[in-house]
Amino acid sequence: MIIESLKSLYNRDLNKLRVEIESYQNEKAVWKTDKNIANSAGNLCLHLVGNLNNYIGAELGKTGYIRNRELEFSLKDTSKAELIEKVTATTAMVNDVLSKLTAEDLEKEYPLVVFEDTMTTGYFLIHLITHLDYHLGQINYHRRLLDF
Repeated sequence: MIIESLKSLYNRDLNKLRVEIESYQNEKAVWKTDKNIANSAGNLCLHLVGNLNNYIGAELGKTGYIRNRELEFSLKDTSKAELIEKVTATTAMVNDVLSKLTAEDLEKEYPLVVFEDTMTTGYFLIHLITHLDYHLGQINYHRRLLDF
């Protein structure tokens, strides 16, 4: 049951991410920064895709994904279409990996120590959805403030 709930939440919020990127009227605005807004929506989108592909795809799904976190924040001017493709592929990957997990898998220790201590896989999957939502909110505000 919890796995289906996680899948539902990831699908809901990755779909919202796709809609946010699609909603930019000015494609160049996706990459704008201004005063205290250090990260563009494009870079936050790349960061979320990289984060999920690393922690869910590579670690739990053994997809072979290799993360370049620095590039998530330095790459500029990727098209909206390419960002949307990345979000769509990430959504499919998350669904695939979560579909293969069992309730017992969620109780196991996550294979990496990401913070200062170990945690269960279930705990970390919940953390990852809150991380997604945190940046999703930033992207929403970014679009409403800088899409002109």
